[in-house]
Amino acid sequence: MNDHYYTVNPTSAHDLRRVEFELLGEALRFDTDAGVFSRDGLDVGTRALLEALPELSGRVLDLGCGWGAVGVTLKKRWPRIDLVMTDVNQRAVDLSRKNLALNGLAADVLQGDGFENVPGTFDFVITNPPIRAGKQTIYGMFADARDRLHPGGRLYIVIRKQQGAPSALKYLRTLFDEAEVIARDAGFWVIESIRRS
Repeated sequence: MNDHYYTVNPTSAHDLRRVEFELLGEALRFDTDAGVFSRDGLDVGTRALLEALPELSGRVLDLGCGWGAVGVTLKKRWPRIDLVMTDVNQRAVDLSRKNLALNGLAADVLQGDGFENVPGTFDFVITNPPIRAGKQTIYGMFADARDRLHPGGRLYIVIRKQQGAPSALKYLRTLFDEAEVIARDAGFWVIESIRRS
């Protein structure tokens, strides 16, 4: 059976590679590997998500961090945030730790399924959700995120329109006080959901 990027312990042979890009005014470099999401570099959806974000502060969770594209970029851009990163995939967790160090940064990186090993609450939760894991899984992540946000906290997600963005938006509006599309790029929707109280 083939590994998925949401496999806990990928068995695919390692194939390390270095990727570099500039984003949010920051020059960044990363090591990626087989068995993780978008190992060839920054994907269009993640770039759209990062470029749509407002200024961040406080405690921030990168949910499903993969090799660290979101979390590392955020910490480089806003070094004062209290960043937590988590992923079910141990190989991704190891890469995120390595990539923080590679860029001279530090954050808590945890292995676990969704919020399984993540303590506390957050001002922002940011995710490019694992669409291939199925609607039940990602909708569970959205509901858990709502419960882990402070009043005034925000969830940011990116989903391709043809992979369920309209239905995800409809569901998010049942969970949050507000949910709106704040950016569209190459078929991807970036959705902001706000917990008011």
